[in-house]
Amino acid sequence: MAIPFFKEIKIGAYLVKQKLAGRERYPLVLMLEPLFRCNLACVGCGKIDYPDPILNQRMSVQDCLDAVDECGAPMVAIPGGEPLIHREIGEIVKGIVARKKFVSLCTNALLLEKKLHLFEPSPYLFFSVHLDGMKEHHDKAVSQEGVFEKAVSAIKAAQAKGFTVNVNATIFDGHSAEDIAKYLDFAKSMGVGVSISPGYAYERAPDQEHFLARRKTKELFRKVFALGKGKNWKLMHSGLFLDFLAGNREFHCTPWGMPTRNIFGWQKPCYLLGEGYVKSFKELMETTDWDSYGTGRYEKCADCMAHCGYEPTAAHASVSNPLAAMWNAIRGVRTEGPMAPEIAMSAQRPAQFVFSRHVQEMMSGIHAAKATPTPPAVPVEARAAQPKLTVAAH
Repeated sequence: MAIPFFKEIKIGAYLVKQKLAGRERYPLVLMLEPLFRCNLACVGCGKIDYPDPILNQRMSVQDCLDAVDECGAPMVAIPGGEPLIHREIGEIVKGIVARKKFVSLCTNALLLEKKLHLFEPSPYLFFSVHLDGMKEHHDKAVSQEGVFEKAVSAIKAAQAKGFTVNVNATIFDGHSAEDIAKYLDFAKSMGVGVSISPGYAYERAPDQEHFLARRKTKELFRKVFALGKGKNWKLMHSGLFLDFLAGNREFHCTPWGMPTRNIFGWQKPCYLLGEGYVKSFKELMETTDWDSYGTGRYEKCADCMAHCGYEPTAAHASVSNPLAAMWNAIRGVRTEGPMAPEIAMSAQRPAQFVFSRHVQEMMSGIHAAKATPTPPAVPVEARAAQPKLTVAAH
């Protein structure tokens, strides 16, 4: 595990505070999506399949900062879409850092070198560059040649200006353990930490053939971690989450641990599933039927092992059972022996497909807003000529 000590201490203190307060559900990371528009069209992505009027929507700076204040999580991840497309992304990040919240700005890095001047190095800010393996795997995943080299160039440029940079990798079927190990060696040589997670099977992703099932995920990561013995890769995860990926423990996800706010509102139940939207964080926490989601409960969650659902579970487990976390840190991830029993799928409810309804509702709102006449602006000269209202003294 290679989480910076300063960040680890602050987030650890937050977790302990929630535990002592007896809170059952609390946010760890706010997933803030200020837009869905992207300058790539990755075959495994289910986040950009919207009509242009929706892709053209943006959250304002104030909307973003209000969400940060409302949620109260100690860390904010800004995915997308591609957040660097947002014209006010510099102001958004500046406002979050001023609140002493950790910011992970997720980017494909195509615009990063051009936009570096919008940001200032800070212990609260790091760029998380999307890099799905070495050149062949990455360029195939993003459906465009040459993106790997541009991302690597941008990483070096950001590092040269004093920014902390990590990379995030989404793993699909077709990645061999040897290829992933080579990628982790490369990341270490560049001095960047790695966030790594199996891809979630988005129902609207163009490529539906290369999402990993749970058993295959565990077998793959066991092989990867076996190849990494003694290499001290900079993996930006808790030890218990890595142990989960290797099949050594079975967790249920914690969807409220990384709540999502985007142009639709507060998203139920998590970053990966848009099953409904509400207007406030309080409403999200109090009205979502959390027990109806997760592996073994809902068909869409069957194969999910993504970090946004399970890293909060691992963090909670580390606080609840620090001896287990300590033993895991000493022993490392076990790569041999029996795996933890799988969660039974027999009682899971069938998938519901609600994407079209949410799109229609949003499109109706956009059309209604355009149809509402805007009062004509009064010229400055005319305003100056208008008589001023005075109040007589009594």
